[in-house]
Amino acid sequence: MPEEILDPVIHATARLRVVATLAALGSGDEIAFPKLQKLLEMTAGNLSTHLRKLEDAGYVRVTKTHVGRTPATYLALTPRGRQAFEEYAANLTSLLKGAGS
Repeated sequence: MPEEILDPVIHATARLRVVATLAALGSGDEIAFPKLQKLLEMTAGNLSTHLRKLEDAGYVRVTKTHVGRTPATYLALTPRGRQAFEEYAANLTSLLKGAGS
């Protein structure tokens, strides 16, 4: 199985953690940036960098709004992102099963 079968956008460890965490949310659900940052124990800058790459690929939706006067950023996996993650997981599982034979 060729290496390209694993989506390089998702394959980076930090981005895989982000996508896996967002995939655990219900379809259409979102999480606040600070909560995701705390869950993943990432710096704001590092998380932002990886989110930008995922957003550019169309995998993550970033919604910037205000709660009162305080800026708030919410994140969600897009349908395309959910499909990409499911394909990534299936391809990785297949690759690992093949490695064991």
